[in-house]
Amino acid sequence: MGERQRGRLTSISKRTELVKLIRDAKQAGARLRLACEEVEISLRTYKRWFKRGIIQADKRPEAVRPTPSNKLSEAEQQMILAVSNETRFASLPPTQIVPTLLDEGVYYASESSFYRVLKAHNQLHHRGRSMAPNANKLPDTFVANRPGEVFCWDITYLPSVVRGQFYYLYMLEDIFSRKIVGAEVYECESGEYAAELLQRTLIHENALYTGVVLHSDNGVPMKSQTMRAKAYELGVTTSYSRPRVSNDNPFAESLFRTCKYRPDWPSHGFKSLEEARRWVLTFTRWYNYEHKHSQLRFVTPHQRHTGQDKSILANRQSRLELAKQANPSRWGKRKIRNCEPVGPTTLNPTRGVNEKNESKAA
Repeated sequence: MGERQRGRLTSISKRTELVKLIRDAKQAGARLRLACEEVEISLRTYKRWFKRGIIQADKRPEAVRPTPSNKLSEAEQQMILAVSNETRFASLPPTQIVPTLLDEGVYYASESSFYRVLKAHNQLHHRGRSMAPNANKLPDTFVANRPGEVFCWDITYLPSVVRGQFYYLYMLEDIFSRKIVGAEVYECESGEYAAELLQRTLIHENALYTGVVLHSDNGVPMKSQTMRAKAYELGVTTSYSRPRVSNDNPFAESLFRTCKYRPDWPSHGFKSLEEARRWVLTFTRWYNYEHKHSQLRFVTPHQRHTGQDKSILANRQSRLELAKQANPSRWGKRKIRNCEPVGPTTLNPTRGVNEKNESKAA
């Protein structure tokens, strides 16, 4: 049963259904209080619903409530409508109308009252000639069940020793294993460079024409005609973040953070493009083959990518169990650490997706 909210209205048909379930459970030998808890109502509520063999309807909708003493009269409501529809106010919201009237020495009602009256008369809509703002739709959700299904990519700055001059790191990551599958450094941002790197990466990962998803933000190289045409040519499904929402590309953002917080990161900048490329190559090898990723149960991206993580984690579990058996007093009631391989990785999971499948890069 879904979680019931306290104080919500319950229809007579729903009450009849719940009461029947409770009575059937009671006749089968269950305690009345426990049967009520199973349908998420209290014993007191059950007794209020079911009196003298008759199911009682909710009487709140039929209750006669006194009119508030401060309620706007019909004449006052018509005055608010007339003022709101004047030519000078026709394009303004109540938050602009009320202060203007106050400056003229007139007060009819508060902004909230204006909004309430306009809504009651079906006039609460976007006012003015400008287009109404549209809420950005949620980003698409993709689930990676194995390597080579969902890639993400981004570009970040690499500083040089010359102030104001930068190199640009292009990096592609497989979100399932967090493996860096493509990386290159260039002197500028370019859709042509991105397209070349994408093609090399797909060839290396045997992912040509497999329908791999490629997620990125809305940068110029990402949405350039050259890049999009190349993705279409190679059978890649493109996906983009919402404008100005970096959290929609969390794996790439977190990977760049790991990159720039390395102890050997040259804080004073790279001396040349070749030096930057050598450093990125060293970092990529370390990240893929040595870095034990916190979201992968501390196995390396390469081990996860090649399926070695299952045997490694199983071996860890057996050793921990033996250690606990050898000295149980040190463990007490604590369980051994979780050594189960992580499941599928979800990019931009919707609300309600199991947190266990919502992976974030570290």
